[in-house]
Amino acid sequence: MRRLTILHLAVAAAGLSACGDDPPTQPSTPGLATVRIVYRGATALRSDLPVSAQACVNGVGMTHTHPSWREFQAFALTAVPPDRYEIVMNDAPVGMTLSFRVNDRNWCDVNPTGAVLRDVFVNNAAMVQNTLTPGSGQEPGYAFTVSQDGRVTQ
Repeated sequence: MRRLTILHLAVAAAGLSACGDDPPTQPSTPGLATVRIVYRGATALRSDLPVSAQACVNGVGMTHTHPSWREFQAFALTAVPPDRYEIVMNDAPVGMTLSFRVNDRNWCDVNPTGAVLRDVFVNNAAMVQNTLTPGSGQEPGYAFTVSQDGRVTQ
């Protein structure tokens, strides 16, 4: 009976670690942390976007992020239909202010560059739009600090 209980606990723990909301594991490099950026937004293109947003939609292309620790280069987020995008990066410097933004074509009627203003998380911590990032001029983004164990503060 005891073996069966331990086996059930092991199976349950393995199932929990596969959950999409678990924090990412730590990288092996000291001074760097793993961060998972999650944007909760529809993965299908909205059908109600005005014609005036088309240039933005074309410019944004795939939903992506621009992280400061990677010189604000664009990195595509992985779609998890129907309503989530995510990316894991294992090279976020620990203990310093980092920033990033998310661009999504479904935001083109709200922001002319598709910069997302809400529903963004880093390691399960809800982000608040609190900084500007370079892009087509200054675009709204998020700033945070991460510890070696992946804890995020704003």
